[in-house]
Amino acid sequence: MYALVDCNNFFASCERVFNPALRDQPIVVLSNNDGCVIARSNEAKRLGLKMGEPFFKVKDIIEKNGIHVFSSNYSLYGDMSNRVMKILSGFVKDVEIYSIDESFLDFTGYEEHYNLTQYGKQIVHTVSRNTGIPVSMGIAPTKTLAKVASKFAKKYKRYGGVCVIDSEEKREKALRLFDIADVWGVGRQYFKVLNYHGVKTAYDFTLKPESFVRKHMKVFGVRTWKELRGIPCYDLEQPQDKKSICTSRSFGENVTDYPTLSEAVSNFAAACARKLREQNSCAGMVTVFILTNRFRTDQPQDFECRTISLPVATNASGELIAAALTVLKSSYKKGFAYKKAGCIVSAIVPANEVQLNLFDETDRIRLQRLYNTVDRVNKKNGMNTLKIAAQGYSKKWKLKNEHISKRYTTNLADIITIHCR
Repeated sequence: MYALVDCNNFFASCERVFNPALRDQPIVVLSNNDGCVIARSNEAKRLGLKMGEPFFKVKDIIEKNGIHVFSSNYSLYGDMSNRVMKILSGFVKDVEIYSIDESFLDFTGYEEHYNLTQYGKQIVHTVSRNTGIPVSMGIAPTKTLAKVASKFAKKYKRYGGVCVIDSEEKREKALRLFDIADVWGVGRQYFKVLNYHGVKTAYDFTLKPESFVRKHMKVFGVRTWKELRGIPCYDLEQPQDKKSICTSRSFGENVTDYPTLSEAVSNFAAACARKLREQNSCAGMVTVFILTNRFRTDQPQDFECRTISLPVATNASGELIAAALTVLKSSYKKGFAYKKAGCIVSAIVPANEVQLNLFDETDRIRLQRLYNTVDRVNKKNGMNTLKIAAQGYSKKWKLKNEHISKRYTTNLADIITIHCR
């Protein structure tokens, strides 16, 4: 048996934890640069706000209904997610963190010692009590069915936060009520094909012969079909080191000058270096891309993407920044207003398997000690307490986040204040 734990309206719930006045109030959270709606509370959903709608198009609805608006606060959301996942890890041996607000739990063998419904409710209650984040849980023989069950647990309060599919009768009933478009793994293109062939519900899909599924959806579709029929095809996945790492941003305002653009790219390269050190890896290639706003047809357009190979794979911020700026100098053109830039590091290898260069004069052991110290200082005192001078202090390229909330759990300056009389 598998369980899927899903945090309810996660971003909105994070904002409510430290501001109780927001309970039962409509909330929306915006994407980078306050561009689109990416999260909504149930109250906001009932007012008709859709996922992905541009902020400027729904601004009148938001103001008319007194909807609370927040910019994405990933420092807060990431920390709250870590707290939820740590609690879940205390209840089961194996956990797969699927996304920032979802994780799979392996309940194999637990049914012999626990009532899974009661055990699930204990987990849901503990997470909500200890973090303030409401969660729902679906339990079923396969991961895909657990996803289905979690949707019912979230939608219907009578389940008490936990829906269990543990019999053929429950499986058929759930799939008859479940739209095929909402099935995990059925994308937009597959939905069109299935809809054309009369498949409206998940149950309709399971009635199709395997040959039909294999013809129209290949092997991946067959696995989904089997999982919906109660045949496990997916085990829990263990986290693996990334094969490439990308850090990119759309700018709050267009960037035309090289110094500002180089500062942005330097910060992106430094972020890639930090992520490499976190997984104890080094990168042998650096790619930098810059592009203008393709929606501004009244402005000249440019897109550049170039790569450089390093003589020795590294995770040192200074070396990756230097390589990124070398690429940027050959890519930048005057007269263009750049809207987005990014840095990608690839050819990643474990730090203890780096192929050295005969002509490399860098003291790599000393460099490693330096960045170990930098990381410890930044972890204790906040991101970029220590940084490379090339990262600068300009805010011209920063994200637009006019509605950002405080980083209550990761910044001492933003710690919650309680006034007592």
